[in-house]
Amino acid sequence: MNKQAFEEKIAAIESLRAAPQNALEPLRKALRDRNNFICSKAAALAGDLLLRDAIPDLLVAFDRFLKDPARTDPQCWAKIAIIKALKHLGHDDPAVFFRGIAHRQTFIDAESTLRGACALALVQCSLPRETILLHLADILADPEMRVRIDAARAIAQLPGQDAVLMLRVKAQAGDKEPAVIGQCFLSLLGIDPRASIPFVARFLTSSNEDLRFEAAAALGECPDLLAVETLIARWRLERDAEMKRAIMLSLGVSRIPEAKEFLASVAEAGR
Repeated sequence: MNKQAFEEKIAAIESLRAAPQNALEPLRKALRDRNNFICSKAAALAGDLLLRDAIPDLLVAFDRFLKDPARTDPQCWAKIAIIKALKHLGHDDPAVFFRGIAHRQTFIDAESTLRGACALALVQCSLPRETILLHLADILADPEMRVRIDAARAIAQLPGQDAVLMLRVKAQAGDKEPAVIGQCFLSLLGIDPRASIPFVARFLTSSNEDLRFEAAAALGECPDLLAVETLIARWRLERDAEMKRAIMLSLGVSRIPEAKEFLASVAEAGR
């Protein structure tokens, strides 16, 4: 396909946004296209326009791009867009998400994004929560950081004591990438802020500098006054200049008025 024909196909797909009532058949045709980027654009638009009648075509396209994936969809553009569209459309059959979670191919970043998207889509399926959590527990140990982060995000969408236990165990067991533990903190604070703030606060004095920063950042994003009070109390006791700066930055992103008031008082005292 030459460049002009490619650009015309993309433009034709985008033009369907202005006429969603006529979009289904052209999108079905685009989903059959051999070009993975064109298919990804069609899948994304089907999701945006909530065209549930396109679900069978999305599933067929996904299976097609699983065959010889290093050649047909090396960057997983089509597969990722299809999974996200199916999630947006409320597709309830977990089979396609299980296939995506198990998928491996050449481009690690692409396949990890795909597996993470499947994990986030799985939580909306009509499966027993313990079944979903079992799969998410496996993904929480995935070799790729991006997948582990998405697994922690997905667990937060199934609030309950079992989810809290999984996240706390992972946080205390540690991870070679501090960002994964940071997401565990965020997920815990999202499920049960009051009960999780003291737990996350323990890591403000961790021997691992990165974990201290992750805990401060997570508490700064928590929309609970206790989180702000915890950060302020730690700032007053903290002797490490970098950690004090990290706490100030975390308070700066907080939506709690008391955080802004404290920063203003520190600025005034500094002047």
